[in-house]
Amino acid sequence: MPEPSIEHATTSAEAAPSASYAYKASLVGSAHQFELTEQGLSWQVGSRSGVWPYADIAEIRLSYRPASMQSRRFRCDITRNDGQRIAIYSTSWQTIALMTTQDRPYRDFITQLHARMQQAGSTAKLTGGINYAVFVAGGALVALVAIAITGLLVRALATGELGGALFLVGFAALFAWQIGGFLRRNRPQPYTFDALPQALLPQGK
Repeated sequence: MPEPSIEHATTSAEAAPSASYAYKASLVGSAHQFELTEQGLSWQVGSRSGVWPYADIAEIRLSYRPASMQSRRFRCDITRNDGQRIAIYSTSWQTIALMTTQDRPYRDFITQLHARMQQAGSTAKLTGGINYAVFVAGGALVALVAIAITGLLVRALATGELGGALFLVGFAALFAWQIGGFLRRNRPQPYTFDALPQALLPQGK
């Protein structure tokens, strides 16, 4: 990904209160800091910083991205019209064993970002979920696993292996809950500034 460059943009946007958000992508390194200003989306990551006018943002993709340390984790990918990209996560690393959620601040910031872009007359592409090809591949994997588990379950029941059958049922339920839930939330879908996909935004306080 090309590294964003430092820029100074000026627009005639109407004055409005700013909104800010920050998170740590890892234990080492500086926090990723963002602010919504009159000029556009201001960001700073370590020694790099910049301001992207709202009208220059070409695409936003919202998705649900659980991690091993935090199942309630969301992501917003922002792409500028020159191909530069930045990502914003709803979680922040605190310690080596703790990744905390920032549900309300993240949701408020992303919602207000969309509002600022709409006010600026943005024509950005708004997409929810994962890439369509990845979604199809995930669906195919779920189907294959379901077929395999069904075959093993039938065999276990036919041979009287109740313990094995119970294990397969438990595994199937866990798989459906985790992978099925991931695909259900991340179904590729366009959305509008007036109707953000709520399944791809944290709803906690």
